[in-house]
Amino acid sequence: MACSIATDILVAWASSKREAFTTSQAYHNLPSDITIVGCWAHARRKWENLLKTIPEAKRKGSDAERGLHCINTLFDYERIYQKHKPELTPDERYQKRLEQSKPLADEFYAWLETLGALPKSPLGEPVQYALSQRKYLMNVFLDGRAELSNNRCENSIRPFVRGRKAWLFSSTPEGAHASSIMYSIIETAKENGLHPYHYIKHLLEVLPGAKASEMESLLPWSGTLPEHCYASCKKDCNGEVKTS
Repeated sequence: MACSIATDILVAWASSKREAFTTSQAYHNLPSDITIVGCWAHARRKWENLLKTIPEAKRKGSDAERGLHCINTLFDYERIYQKHKPELTPDERYQKRLEQSKPLADEFYAWLETLGALPKSPLGEPVQYALSQRKYLMNVFLDGRAELSNNRCENSIRPFVRGRKAWLFSSTPEGAHASSIMYSIIETAKENGLHPYHYIKHLLEVLPGAKASEMESLLPWSGTLPEHCYASCKKDCNGEVKTS
């Protein structure tokens, strides 16, 4: 029974990950009790691309420059919050965002609505993207634990994407399902400072006899796992996490 419960937890966890990574639209099909936070880095990229199409002599004072400047300023604020000493708590970062970042984001959207850019025009692409993603992008201001960009999340799945490209296909849907479960466990373990091998070995040893009430203590972020499951992580020259 306990093993079945644990499997259900891990399958649900992995399935949500797999669905989210299929396409950005999959995020919007997640259960209603999950708050989707949009990525401002993706929105910024649209403005960067637009600015590159404008001759340098005409960039200063252009709508492309203004849009990019607004989003860059949001990231500047984030860097200030991150460097704050002592370190800001999530609640403190939430308050800082309400005081400084959110008013700028509100001003940015108010400005977008005055542009009247045609959807298919060069200016229309970044404008329409930002407007269509507004409710998701603004969700970052609901919780100080949320991040302005999902770059860290994308970096954490790079090893899986590289592997998937190498073998191209899983032989069966069941194989793809199993792969998604294992990679979700491994990458989440690494994000929480665990050594994947020792953590998975620990799960395989204790899950058969574990009780339903003990499931929370086995999750990667529980903080109650045995010391040997943890590893000091360091990054290699490509920015990937290596565990010892």
